[in-house]
Amino acid sequence: MAPMSISETYRANAAEQRALAAGTSLANRKAMHERSAETWDAMALSAEQNAALTAANAAAKVGV
Repeated sequence: MAPMSISETYRANAAEQRALAAGTSLANRKAMHERSAETWDAMALSAEQNAALTAANAAAKVGV
């Protein structure tokens, strides 16, 4: 089994936070977990964009 990429790890953390939010009846704890999930998703998106830019830069260097 291949190790997860950093963005996959972040997405898994977001999913875990959503599950924790769904499992609590306390409004403040639910909101905290939902905010955490949104943050993990934003970090995953940033990592994915960074990986795409890194790949594009590497391809451009090969073509030079």
